[in-house]
Amino acid sequence: MWWLLVRVTFCLITVLPACSATGSNTLFPPLPGEPTRTIHVVSHDWHAGIVVQQSDIHQADWPKLAEFAHMDYLEIGWGDRAYYRSPEPGLFLGAQALVFPTTSVLHIVGMNRPPEATFPNSEIIRIELSAVGFAQMIRRIAQSFSRDENGSVISLGPGLYGFSRFFASEEKYHLLMTCNSWTAVVLQAAGCPVNPTLTVDGLLSQLRNLGEVQQEKPDRH
Repeated sequence: MWWLLVRVTFCLITVLPACSATGSNTLFPPLPGEPTRTIHVVSHDWHAGIVVQQSDIHQADWPKLAEFAHMDYLEIGWGDRAYYRSPEPGLFLGAQALVFPTTSVLHIVGMNRPPEATFPNSEIIRIELSAVGFAQMIRRIAQSFSRDENGSVISLGPGLYGFSRFFASEEKYHLLMTCNSWTAVVLQAAGCPVNPTLTVDGLLSQLRNLGEVQQEKPDRH
């Protein structure tokens, strides 16, 4: 009967975001003349990543990631630890991640080229945040990293593509906090009026109204 539980879970997740509160828009959109920071949201089939310029990050708000010091851009993603790190996760790991609270990871990718050059086959949405909203978003992401007894982040090995690594996260992946829900919550911290959602399409459909589609996915039409 596990398949029935998965179907019920799916239905609940697609309905619950309608009851969720959107982020405060006292920070978004930025006021005319206000300092801004540009981010990009990149679609990766089943989830999305947030790309930021490393020079925009106030380093006191961000964990020390020495291996990424030479990178111009960072892409940040989050998800279930077992599913995200598995080369072939399959249906069982996906169902387990939805039904039971599980451990999670952050996926950090370093890039020296802008996102449209790094991800030519992905939809990319450009969003302008206020400088204050951007800083709040960065602090929200930083809070997700697990720390060891010395206060250092915990690396879990190489990531999925490019120059990337997985890091342990404090947060639990569960029914109400999936990878796309997490991205929405992080953007809420920046003031973006976006609701948590199960699917990447549900997330991007909201973000297209908040920013500019810088690059469309080739097979979208």
